[in-house]
Amino acid sequence: MLRTMIPSTTVSPREVLRKYKVIAVVGASKNPEKDAFTVPQYMKRHGYKVIPINPTADQIVDEKAYQSLSDIPTELAKQVEIVDVFRPSEELPKVAQQTIDMKNRYGRPFVFWAQFGLENDEAKRMLSENGIQYVMNDCVRAAHRRHGL
Repeated sequence: MLRTMIPSTTVSPREVLRKYKVIAVVGASKNPEKDAFTVPQYMKRHGYKVIPINPTADQIVDEKAYQSLSDIPTELAKQVEIVDVFRPSEELPKVAQQTIDMKNRYGRPFVFWAQFGLENDEAKRMLSENGIQYVMNDCVRAAHRRHGL
């Protein structure tokens, strides 16, 4: 089934990017050819704080990388506002659960964001039941450009 690139959201992507500036990027890549590298790099250049999550990296876009959301040190975890995901759609429930655990512990993040082509109904249900807004099937960089932020 071919999916159209229409975002599925419970919150305005424009408002998210205007309001929040600290992004944990799950699945950030060490490979400068991949969107999972260039998107966090772009967001960092535009004033966002980027926290890369990748179990095989020490650093990505000149920022310390962490193995998982639960490995982010408490003081830094308390700042995360958006969890931006570059993982396959079938992994979204697992990342959603980690995001929920983080919100239960620290009162945040506020928004779960899954990149273009990524969407999962189970993750949507989990997030909605736990008061976490989401944007799925959209790119933070594309949304940033689209809204002229």
